[in-house]
Amino acid sequence: MPDYPGLSSDAFRHPLDREAEEALRNLAGFDGVARKFIEYVYERPQEVFLTGNHIQVGPRQYSTVYQLFREAVRALDISPEPLLFVSHNPQLNAFSLGQDHPSITLNSGLLDAMDEAQLKAVIAHELGHLKCGHTILSQMAMWVISTARFVGEFTFGMGNVISSGLLYAFYEWRRKAELSADRAALLATDNLDTVTQTLMIVAGGSQKYAHELDMTEFIRQAERYQALDRDELNQVYKFLLYNGPQTIATHPFAVERLHYIRQWAYSAEYQRIRAGDYLHDDARGAVNVKTDAGNTITSLRREIETLQAEIEREKQRRSPSDASQRS
Repeated sequence: MPDYPGLSSDAFRHPLDREAEEALRNLAGFDGVARKFIEYVYERPQEVFLTGNHIQVGPRQYSTVYQLFREAVRALDISPEPLLFVSHNPQLNAFSLGQDHPSITLNSGLLDAMDEAQLKAVIAHELGHLKCGHTILSQMAMWVISTARFVGEFTFGMGNVISSGLLYAFYEWRRKAELSADRAALLATDNLDTVTQTLMIVAGGSQKYAHELDMTEFIRQAERYQALDRDELNQVYKFLLYNGPQTIATHPFAVERLHYIRQWAYSAEYQRIRAGDYLHDDARGAVNVKTDAGNTITSLRREIETLQAEIEREKQRRSPSDASQRS
């Protein structure tokens, strides 16, 4: 099994991921959002929810899944070890959360649809998100959306933040972050076929007809999708599909992800990492979490308290008129 002691996320992080994050952090409105975000807004409530509602995986609970998880943690040299949960949900999905209390949740549909090698690829993908510090920005994005919907345009100008394009920048970065996480899956499995099969199952896998799936045809489909870019109008359609007026895509299309991971699998960069020539962390095994946006806990807490006070004042201001309308 491949192991990469002291592996830094900078060793495998996709350049498009870096570029999208830099563009996001430089966008007007980002600092204002960052100052209002802290662990207590999203991370701890989620930890409580996961512990209360899902099955925590361990040596005596989904022991096979736990062994796959441990192998991936060791391969990517991740510390501290995140918590792992299984949620009763048929959708083929997984997600990672947290900075100080990192966790990964696998939907039960994944356990039913995938073999052990493919499931390990999914777990390593989520560990890649944690290793790269993606969860902070992802949680910030979710907090921005929920806060803007609740508070509306009368508190801290959150409505203006959304309309300024910050939301689109968050989504663009989230899509590019998937490319780095796919690289983590390849590193942990050291098997391009396994990663390809995993993407194929996510795109449209079927247990009943799994024997009729053809990996070669899926690769050809990915090549046809890339060839569509020769027509500039198709490029416009792709942009609109990702950034449509009704829904905004959180992930690149599976065939696009396949294109990027195949490129990297045959690159000299990947071969060097496999040979042990890669960037190391200063603190061995540390998760590369970036906390430069927002900075001190004390100031962030003050911002959150101020926001909560504004919300409470707005509730009290509106309540008399609401009562008169009901009467």
